[in-house]
Amino acid sequence: MNREITNSIVITGLRKSYERSPGSDAAYAIDGISFDVPKGQFVTLLGPSGCGKTTTLRCIAGLEHATEGRIEMGGEVVFDAQEKRHIKPEERPIAMVPQSYGIWPHMRVVDNAAFPMRHGRHRRKGPEVRQRALEMLEQVGLAGMADRWATQLSGGQQQRLALARALLGDPEVLLLDEPLSNLDAKLRAKLRQELRSFQEQFGVTSLYVTHDQAEALAMSDTVVVMNKGRVEQIDRPERLYDYPRSSFVADFIGSANLFPVRDASPGRGGAVLAKTDIGPVLCARSAPGQDVQSHNGGFVCVRPEDVEVRPGGTGATPAENEFAAVVESSEFLGDRLELVVRSAGIPITVSTRASLRCHQGMEVLVRLDSTSTSHLAS
Repeated sequence: MNREITNSIVITGLRKSYERSPGSDAAYAIDGISFDVPKGQFVTLLGPSGCGKTTTLRCIAGLEHATEGRIEMGGEVVFDAQEKRHIKPEERPIAMVPQSYGIWPHMRVVDNAAFPMRHGRHRRKGPEVRQRALEMLEQVGLAGMADRWATQLSGGQQQRLALARALLGDPEVLLLDEPLSNLDAKLRAKLRQELRSFQEQFGVTSLYVTHDQAEALAMSDTVVVMNKGRVEQIDRPERLYDYPRSSFVADFIGSANLFPVRDASPGRGGAVLAKTDIGPVLCARSAPGQDVQSHNGGFVCVRPEDVEVRPGGTGATPAENEFAAVVESSEFLGDRLELVVRSAGIPITVSTRASLRCHQGMEVLVRLDSTSTSHLAS
C-alpha cells in the first residue's frame, strides 16, 4: 500500500564542509540542518549573506554534494551520504530559477519558455510544445512578446519568463534563489505578489532563498531562519516576528530593541520581571518552549512600534515599564516618526505617529508595552 506523501522535501542532518589548509579542521557552510517542506507550501530560507541558505538550495538541487545527511523528494531518497547515493540534478523532480534568471540570449521568448519541454525530464514533440508555451506566457503576461528576443525584455519580464519556463517543466518542487534581488524596490514588491499568486495557482511546492526579511514575511507559509550554517528557528512569519527564539532572530526579523538582562524572576500573571540597565521591565512574552527557570540572563526584546512616548521633564512620574529618556534624533518618514531616545545611557528606537512633536534634546517618558515585550534566553 502506497503511503500518502505529505512532505515534498525532507532534509535530515545535512552538512557541507569545505577543506581549509591541510591538517586544519573543516569549515562547515551548513552544519547539521534538518527541516521539511510540506507539499504545496511556500517555504523560505532566510538569513544573512554566508549563512548557508544558497548552499542548502544547491545541495537540494544536486548541484553540490553534501558531506553528511540525507535528502528526500516526494518520498524518494535523492541523496544519502552514508549510502553514497546521489541522483543527478536533471533526474530530480525540480525546476530552478536562479538569481540571474538563466535566460538564453540567443533564443526567442517562446523558445526559452519551451526549453524544458523539449529537453527536460518530460520531453514532448510537435506543435503542442509551442502551443503550451504560448498558453503559459499568456498566464504570466508575456504572450504579446513571444517572438521577441529574450534580451529585449526588461528585468521584471525576464523574471516572469524564468518562472514560466520553470513551471513548464512540470516540477514537483520549484527552487528559487533570490530571483527578485536584481530589481528595484517597487517592482520587487509587485513581483513578489505575482510570484506567490502563481505558486498558489499552480500548487507547486516552492523553496525560496532570500536575505530580504520583507520578502520572507510577505510570501511564505513557513520561514527557516539560518545563521552561520545552522537553523535558528522554523516558524510561520507572524510567529517569528512575535515570538522569536533568540536575539539573532529578533534582530534579523524586522527591527528590535534588545536590552541585556542581569537577573530575572517570575512576575505577575506568568510574566517575567527582568532587571536591565534601564530598570525593571515586565515581559509578558517568552520564546516558545522557554520555562521560568531559564529566565536569568538573555535579552529583553521590544519592537519600536511597541514603545510609547509622552512628554517628560520635571513633575512627570514614570509608571510601570516607563522610563525617563531624552530624544537624540527625530526622523520624519511620512507615515511615521522614527525616534532614537536615550534612557540610562541606553539607546531605544521608537516608531510612532507622524504628528507627534519631538525634537532633539526633549525630555520624554518611554513606555514599553508589556503585552508585546519578550524575554529571550539568548
